[in-house]
Amino acid sequence: MEFKKYYLDLLMVPLSFTISISYHLWLWHKVRTQPLSTVMGANAHARRLWVSTIMKDNEKKNILAIQTFRNTIMGLTLMATTSIVWCCGLAAVISSSYNVKKPINNTIYGAHGQLMVELKYVTLLVLFLFSFMCHSLSIRFISQVNFLINCPEDSTLIVTSMYVSELLEKSFTLSMIGNRIFYSAMPIMLWNFGPALVLLCTSTMVPVLYNLDFLFGDSKKRKTMTY
Repeated sequence: MEFKKYYLDLLMVPLSFTISISYHLWLWHKVRTQPLSTVMGANAHARRLWVSTIMKDNEKKNILAIQTFRNTIMGLTLMATTSIVWCCGLAAVISSSYNVKKPINNTIYGAHGQLMVELKYVTLLVLFLFSFMCHSLSIRFISQVNFLINCPEDSTLIVTSMYVSELLEKSFTLSMIGNRIFYSAMPIMLWNFGPALVLLCTSTMVPVLYNLDFLFGDSKKRKTMTY
């Protein structure tokens, strides 16, 4: 009898995670093999060209670089702050003695036990903590780039445009991962209203992300181009 309370959660929630993880693994494969067919690969290529241009004409464009990174750091700080605020709120809910499941116990499908409710909130807490960590590390790398991009290329070939580009790409990669983890918390939030909404939300998000992640013009030409 206990299984009847949990079978929807055991079926739909892992299926939702499988769909999301499979899509992002496939996206990662496309970024590695056909980078210019994806928005992330095309943007990475453009950022490398931008860094090279800024460092070659540093005296005229150093202010532009600083302003660009300042705006980027502000956006990353906002996401990191939002994630940690959510963590604090969830920690308060988990430690509270208030039983949040009673008002919706009889109106939704799926398990409603205390253990399941705690599992939902702990999952959300872990996701937001990882999102905060990724955004914090992204700020760290882009802060380093903010200093290095104004350095002239030295004779030892250590501070080069390639090195600065690599640091910048690490920052944007961490930012992207943090954003995707943050977005993945949306289906888990809907888990409080039933496991069916988790699967429905993920099934809706994946096509939306696909249209945002891929470039569709001149696809044949992009498939033949790699880094």
